[in-house]
Amino acid sequence: MVDRAHDKLSIQRQSELLSIHRSGLYYEPKKESSLNLSLMRLVDEHFLNYPFKGTRKMVEWLKEQGYQVNRKRVQLLYEKMGLETIYPKPDLSKPNPEEYKYPYLLKGLHINYPNMAWGIDITYIPMAKGFMYLAAIMDLFSRFVVNRSLSNTMEASWITRMVREALNIHDAPEIINSDQGSQFTSNEYITLLKDKNIRISMDGKGRAIDNIFVERLWRSLKYEHVYLNPADDGNDLYRGLEEWFHFYNFQRHHQSLGYKKPAEIYRRAA
Repeated sequence: MVDRAHDKLSIQRQSELLSIHRSGLYYEPKKESSLNLSLMRLVDEHFLNYPFKGTRKMVEWLKEQGYQVNRKRVQLLYEKMGLETIYPKPDLSKPNPEEYKYPYLLKGLHINYPNMAWGIDITYIPMAKGFMYLAAIMDLFSRFVVNRSLSNTMEASWITRMVREALNIHDAPEIINSDQGSQFTSNEYITLLKDKNIRISMDGKGRAIDNIFVERLWRSLKYEHVYLNPADDGNDLYRGLEEWFHFYNFQRHHQSLGYKKPAEIYRRAA
């Protein structure tokens, strides 16, 4: 894969030769204690099935699995993993007038052609000796994943760079939908979309179901690949994800698409 110490080829040139995006070159996994890694792996799978479970209920479930943990620890794990329960929470603080918030534009919208609307999200990816974050952008008409990237941090610059790459490859969408995470409310992300005349849509607070197609993507990815093939290192993870996404985009038949493949729908109609 990429050799960061290569004396003749830059990382950018190596990326071009390998036909990969430079924003994906964050392959050093995030280190964590073995106990936390075990807990995070369990929490991740359980949360996929029960996204309404808050930290109190998750503590009780973990105790049933034999782990004596307190709520503070589980709260920290939720924060590291970027998890948010889907039930509405009480409004305990005044809105920050400087924070970017946009309405959810997809409710009742009939998405009937490619690049009408994209969905973007970030998920936690467990590994054998650490974890990383994966971001993906999906065309919501065809389910085609137009770009994805790995990182060991969830910085706004990483997300903005990934979106810019997608816009360099594909026609700009009319709408991009995300949650209200700090990456998607950052000035650089918002500025990029406004400069491209892309309408900004955001899920309701605590409503993962608003981005349901990307949530289904994460479920398929984790149950079909990530949980079955825990990566040894960042490069191993990257290679495995490349193979799975190629299968998903170019080989997988989707019932909702009339048993056609995402790439077939996206490229034929785009």
